Amino acid sequence: MSSVDDIDEDKIEVGKPREWAAGVPGVTHALGPAFRQMGVPRSLKALTAMNQRDGFDCMSCAWPDPDRRKTFEFCENGAKAVTWEATPIRIPAEFWAENPISELLTKSEYWLGMQGRLVQPVHKPAGSEHYQPITWDDAFKLIGDTLRGLDSPDQATFYTSGRTSNEAAFLYQLFVRALGTNNLPDCSNMCHESTSHAMAETVGIGKSTVTYADFARADLIIIMGQNPGSNHPRMLTALEEAKEAGAAIVAVNPLLEAGLMRYKNPQKVRGVVGAGTVMADQYLQIRLGGDMALMQALSRRVLDAEAARPGTVLDHAFLRENCVGLEELREHLAHQDDGAVLAATGLRAAEIDELADRYLRADRVIITWAMGITQHKKAVPTIREIINLLLLRGNIGKPGAGASPIRGHSNVQGDRTMGIWEKMPPAFLDALEREFGFDPPRVDGLDSVDSIRAMRDGLVTVWIALGGNLVGAISDTVVAEAAIQKTVLSVQISTKLNRSHAVVGDQALILPTLGRTEIDLQATGPQFVSVEDTVSAVHSSTGLLPPVSDQLLSEVAIVSRLARAALDGTASIDWAGFESDYDIIRDHISHVIPGFADFNQRIRQQEGFSLPHAPRDLRTFPTPSGKALLTVNELEPLERPPGRLLLQTLRSHDQFNTTIYSPNDRYRGIKNGRQVIFVNPEDVAELGLISGMLVDVHSEFSDNVDRVLRRFRLVAYPSARGCAAAYFPEANVLVPLDSTAEGSNTPVSKAVLVRLEPSR
Repeated sequence: MSSVDDIDEDKIEVGKPREWAAGVPGVTHALGPAFRQMGVPRSLKALTAMNQRDGFDCMSCAWPDPDRRKTFEFCENGAKAVTWEATPIRIPAEFWAENPISELLTKSEYWLGMQGRLVQPVHKPAGSEHYQPITWDDAFKLIGDTLRGLDSPDQATFYTSGRTSNEAAFLYQLFVRALGTNNLPDCSNMCHESTSHAMAETVGIGKSTVTYADFARADLIIIMGQNPGSNHPRMLTALEEAKEAGAAIVAVNPLLEAGLMRYKNPQKVRGVVGAGTVMADQYLQIRLGGDMALMQALSRRVLDAEAARPGTVLDHAFLRENCVGLEELREHLAHQDDGAVLAATGLRAAEIDELADRYLRADRVIITWAMGITQHKKAVPTIREIINLLLLRGNIGKPGAGASPIRGHSNVQGDRTMGIWEKMPPAFLDALEREFGFDPPRVDGLDSVDSIRAMRDGLVTVWIALGGNLVGAISDTVVAEAAIQKTVLSVQISTKLNRSHAVVGDQALILPTLGRTEIDLQATGPQFVSVEDTVSAVHSSTGLLPPVSDQLLSEVAIVSRLARAALDGTASIDWAGFESDYDIIRDHISHVIPGFADFNQRIRQQEGFSLPHAPRDLRTFPTPSGKALLTVNELEPLERPPGRLLLQTLRSHDQFNTTIYSPNDRYRGIKNGRQVIFVNPEDVAELGLISGMLVDVHSEFSDNVDRVLRRFRLVAYPSARGCAAAYFPEANVLVPLDSTAEGSNTPVSKAVLVRLEPSR
């Protein structure tokens, strides 16, 4: 067990933010923890197999792999993810007797994760304060008996993390639907659900319309609401390649982020001893919530340019043959209020004009975005406006151009493809029925937010999670934790401890599983799994390290045994066969899911394969009209009363999702602490506060509940005026459960109205 101390916020140090990312420090911060925690031989074996064709896929971000792989095809945070999972440090049996639930609740995500690997199933009995060891058979029996004892399968909800493999995800949704419910919330509900909704509506598929190779072919890349330097650092290499090929890059982000300013590639000489590569040719520090207004203003300028030079600006052939809604959009934007746009964006007209000129000069444009776009109330219409701008000049379905949402978690997109969604279409359910001989439930299930509401209201009493940390990821922390604590049974399938293991129902189970780095040996021999990256490429992932314990089961094995324990029996579903031979699972996937024909043969190809994507490949659009849809969206700027700020939650650099690798954020100048709030220096002065002081952060929402963070250090930081930022999961408490995006029900974590008060 690790002896790491918990974070002491009194020891926090605040320095200057960096103006460049990676370089030699990226290497030392990647390899140092790996060598210390895993040892040099284990580290090198794991890291040189990471993202290689015969190795395992990185368990952190979903960034695609290039055709030509380097020996070290990983980034700093990928190395930290491997170290975090593949550590030989194990949680000993006595840990559970020494650490009651009440004690675990006082610990940070950092401390919990640093205790080591989970290596035995444990059970918290009703009325007990402690987990205690339990056999696998008894654990499965408890779950099976509880599920069969429910009045309705809809009284259970089944969460999924994005790192789950395609094979495990397919079995999980099959088990849940065979049980009789569509309650399949997942982490997509909290990140790119807005993307899926908006893109499915406008172009027919809620996935990226570009490939990896398209970045190097682009003339212009617009990066919106994302921080590649910390959240998917391998993207910086692709952006550098694009710059070398002549592309311009524009960053649209309220905060100045190091990776968007300059990149020192540690695998190139100029990245080690030189100045590196300037990334953003233009940096727009937009006001939170202003992205929709910016996209509308750009489309308005494109239409104005067409009016001034008829027939020379719009892609008329593409619009005529492939799109509907142009005239309605033209009419709507003709009445745009320029003053409202400037107020909403916080930008100068000259800045918007410059970006419009760049867009008009470029023949091939990629717009890429992440959660800085998707976690707003108007996220769905904002993404529709991104699609509008791309469609006007035919920037979808041609090389070097397209819409590029960047998924944040490895295989989160594959999970959705495999059926992890509470609203899978009838065609998918029909295919399941044909393949397995049962009638899946047809009523939509619960997403993540609605699952918390249902637990809060006593409508859901069993919560099972295949990976992840829902408590840390979901909004309204106090409400969410109280909701889960009302369940009769909470179950988590995990590799490491997190906050969700301390927030439990009347009874609770932790089921330890193999990591992606580890050898998966089943009855028919070693197994591999598959994943889908952010550009719809599917490839294999094979663990190569010996498991840290012989008590661990794979995710596939756990799901298969859960099904056998909970279901009365469906003759056509061979759960035992699935566990022994993953090829059997893939054969079923090939019959059920479009694009996976001959799955077992194609996944064994060196490069894997790409799923079909009609807008990208054929310039056809599987919408109800058969055409891409240009949409009209009403602008509703966020109001910010005097003395208030708009706050966004974000990751630190040493963090992936809710996993905290260290209490540092060197790119933003923070060391040994996380309880900070970043505010523009002029706002600090205007509010009568002083940088470095401790403040209480209160969110203001219509329900008048006082949601507050106590004793956070105020840090003057180069951000957009009127905007603030704080780390999640700590700041999730400020986001009301009912504050969600229109259409997608995603928590609005990027525009929380707050006031700051000096701490007493």
